[in-house]
Amino acid sequence: MTISKWRAELKRGEVSARELVGKYIERISQVDSSVHAFLDVTSERALLEADRIDKRLASGEPLPPLAGLPVAIKDNLCTKGVRTTCSSRMLDNFVPPYESTVTERLWEAGAVLLGKTNLDEFAMGSSTETSAFGATSNPWDSSRVPGGSSGGSAAAVASGECIAALGSDTGGSIRQPASFCGVVGLKPTYGRVSRWGLIAFASSLDQVGPFTTCVADAAEILNVIAGADHRDSTCLNVPVPDYCADLLKPLKGLRVGLISECFDQEGLASSVKSSVLAAANQLEGIGAQLIDISCPRFNDGIATYYVIAPSEASSNLARYDGVKYGHRSEGGETLAEMMAKSRAEGFGSEVQRRILIGTYALSAGYVDAYYKKAQQVRTLIRRDFDNAFKKVDVLLTPTAPTTAFQSGAHSNNPLAMYLSDLLTIPANLAGLPAISLPCGFDKAGLPIGLQLISNVLDESRLLQVAYQYEQAAEVMKNCPSGEFIP
Repeated sequence: MTISKWRAELKRGEVSARELVGKYIERISQVDSSVHAFLDVTSERALLEADRIDKRLASGEPLPPLAGLPVAIKDNLCTKGVRTTCSSRMLDNFVPPYESTVTERLWEAGAVLLGKTNLDEFAMGSSTETSAFGATSNPWDSSRVPGGSSGGSAAAVASGECIAALGSDTGGSIRQPASFCGVVGLKPTYGRVSRWGLIAFASSLDQVGPFTTCVADAAEILNVIAGADHRDSTCLNVPVPDYCADLLKPLKGLRVGLISECFDQEGLASSVKSSVLAAANQLEGIGAQLIDISCPRFNDGIATYYVIAPSEASSNLARYDGVKYGHRSEGGETLAEMMAKSRAEGFGSEVQRRILIGTYALSAGYVDAYYKKAQQVRTLIRRDFDNAFKKVDVLLTPTAPTTAFQSGAHSNNPLAMYLSDLLTIPANLAGLPAISLPCGFDKAGLPIGLQLISNVLDESRLLQVAYQYEQAAEVMKNCPSGEFIP
């Protein structure tokens, strides 16, 4: 169900908000034991909120734009009074006393919280297998991963357990799981959406965005969550346009750049390459102009990211010491021993690995060779994008090199896992908005994602191109039947 369909049924009085929300709660009870998208389900709260919407509807009050909309929230966004764990033992019992800006804006717009979704621990991973509370399965094939780190949110939307969900994207953590799960995932411009209340991983890269079943719904969610926030000094104080306004504009004359470095990748599946190129040709068929573009340092993004992101993670996660809050271990004769034991028990192996990498990169004698150099390369990557946008309006790439891989396939090979974000990381390093949407299926019937990238604060054009392609291709009309797809 789309947001517009939900709103129409509600306004016509064909069904109550309580009945509609109840259907999604029932859906969760039917399938989530297999999918494991949710860590906590807030059924009672959801039904109470739905009742309030029904009372407002009965009294003739005007309804907010997302009235009664059942949504799921990635469990690294603080929700007042609702446990927020980052899928880590370190925060197993943390109940925030405040609400994140993005969730606060959703509730003000009438949305209803169904629950908190699973993720890779502290958003560090590409498969949602590093969660301390168990892995999430891909709804299309339960033997495969849903991607990560926002795999729980992507799987919840794909399996029909909610209409929309929020995730966070540090190096592709919205777009890659959107590709694996056959849904739409949007990463806005860095600073377009407030990060206040998002538990930090890498502060110069983290960004909040929506998962939906269609592009128009992503535009609607972005309308609600975007905008200035005085509590976040990195949030941009610029006007928020109506992201739905330009969706219907034709693409005639619009220039779409195909980044050549993305299509010559070793490890790029042939089915992914052919499907994405077919999507590009379809865009050309509806009026876009295709232009080959080179971003010479695009492939340097992954090495750059895995210096910068762990370095920032090392700094951000230093606060979890077992003293102020978080997991605290018993024993230890000294304060240092207690802190070391608390961190060893509270953090999983992937989080510990990244903390160690980041601490090493920031250590005396190495900070110039690694961290400073990575920041310099980051600037060069941004300049490549700036030069590309002088020639084109939107850039086009695959979202991920492959479709969803088997659970456990990369559990003993961290480098192979890191490479699954190869095509999404550069947009984060440059702070650019990007979207993933389905463009086809492989021989196993698994969805393939198309990534579109636009210039800073140009989400309107990004959504316009994505919507026009979505309407022309009608990819999901030809989708194979998934195990849990409604």
